Amino acid sequence: MNKIFTQLVESRHLTPDFLHPKYENLVSPLELPDMKKALDRLEKAAKTGEKVLIYGDYDVDGVTASTLMEQTLKLAGIKNLEIMLPDRFIDGYGMSERLITRAKKAKITLVITVDCGSRNHAIIKELNQSNIDTIVTDHHECEATLPEAVAVINPHRHDYKGPETLKDLAGVGVAFKLAQGLVQQNLIPEGQEKWLLDLVLLGTICDSMLITGENRILTYYGKIVLEKTKRKGLLELMKNAGVKNITSESIGFQIGPRLNAAGRLDTAEIALNLLRTTSSTEAAKLASTLEELNKTRRTNQRTATQEIAERMKHQTTTPVIIETGKWHEGILGIIAGRLVEKYHQPAFVLSEVEDGLFKGSGRSFGEFNLAEALEYAKDAIEGGGGHAAAAGVQVKRANLDKFREKINQYYESLQLKDQDRFLKHHADIDIENLADFNLDLLESLYTLEPFGPGNEEPIFCLKNAEILDSKRMGEDGSHLRLDLRGKDGKIIKSIAFSAPDNWFNLYDDEKYSFLIQPTENEWNGVRSVEARLIDILD
Repeated sequence: MNKIFTQLVESRHLTPDFLHPKYENLVSPLELPDMKKALDRLEKAAKTGEKVLIYGDYDVDGVTASTLMEQTLKLAGIKNLEIMLPDRFIDGYGMSERLITRAKKAKITLVITVDCGSRNHAIIKELNQSNIDTIVTDHHECEATLPEAVAVINPHRHDYKGPETLKDLAGVGVAFKLAQGLVQQNLIPEGQEKWLLDLVLLGTICDSMLITGENRILTYYGKIVLEKTKRKGLLELMKNAGVKNITSESIGFQIGPRLNAAGRLDTAEIALNLLRTTSSTEAAKLASTLEELNKTRRTNQRTATQEIAERMKHQTTTPVIIETGKWHEGILGIIAGRLVEKYHQPAFVLSEVEDGLFKGSGRSFGEFNLAEALEYAKDAIEGGGGHAAAAGVQVKRANLDKFREKINQYYESLQLKDQDRFLKHHADIDIENLADFNLDLLESLYTLEPFGPGNEEPIFCLKNAEILDSKRMGEDGSHLRLDLRGKDGKIIKSIAFSAPDNWFNLYDDEKYSFLIQPTENEWNGVRSVEARLIDILD
């Protein structure tokens, strides 16, 4: 085993169960509340030929969960199925009034949700009044009381007493537990559910869930399934995106953004149909559409970020960035996230969606809780809410200044110290020599994939390395390439994308300590190890 990898295993206290997960160690689906009720209701639906509607969400987790649920129910003998996804711009998140209209019109007798439903008491009550049952499968926070559904399968119920590891499931993970339950109910042949794990992998990674415990097992086997996938749409999408290996990076930066682009800029049904199609022609067409939508998303995002950066050069700095403009509603959260990365400040980005009404998204980090900030500013907003790190908000034009004032007032009242520490990277291991920074190390690290929260991609501190050469790269010269020499004389090429300005002022032939991650480069069939430059230490 590679020496550096051996050190990493020891420093992270990685157990054999983590390194080599066993599928049979998955938690029983019956640990989830209401699971048996849901299984019995679905068995009845299969036997009587009921018409079932699956209601999902417009992000990757929701789209993969919807696809998984459709395949699951078909395997269980329910053939009369429809899927409905909300429209981000009409319905917002969760079950909508349009669902009730569609369910009645289509003579649906059972609605099953994925990745939503736990807080939609009123909608479920209306469905009940129309003799339409509901099964909720979800992973979002619940209220003190649950909706009056046949079953609410959610590990975040207040009365949940099962294993803590199930609380880390994505919406698609909860849906997969239902598939497991149907296997135990003898409605699905044992082993068939494993072919759904590629969808579990995509939804779990793209929803930034912890990759430990249950999710380590699900994503470990999900990667194996995705590497063998026969889904024509995914194969076309990965070909267009240039995906060569299934890694958390290729999922998070190539596959995920393309699937998400549909719900952000158009309709999530494009991504849903891509995952479901069995036609090569349709797969190619849908993958091409997603490719173009993602290009548009990137262009809009870049334009908005540059516009805001230029503005910020000429305006007074505040603790929380709050910017308004005429940007596409579907990319506001991404822009806010980029501002957090660039300026290390919480950010809200709002766009005028109606005359005089602005809708926006916020992103935060550290000890500044966006949900609490919006509660403090409630007299300045029309509506809003979310979590500590991400939230949505609506503000009237007349209240924008008041909103800025209240949010920043709340931040200053907290007297927070050294919030940058929450964004700093930390090395797993210090190294001085590069001899073991080789292809063998890359192969060993690949066994830890997929990476994510709780199983972050390892970072190494290359101490006292000498800069042999430095070069600006990219169309705008924003990327930096450094050739570094370790203590043993071995040399590695490293690159930093969108590098900080001060990194371009380092001196050749000087020694510094660098935080790096190994990457593979292949040129003319020759493989070599390079590095992604994460940080330069003082």
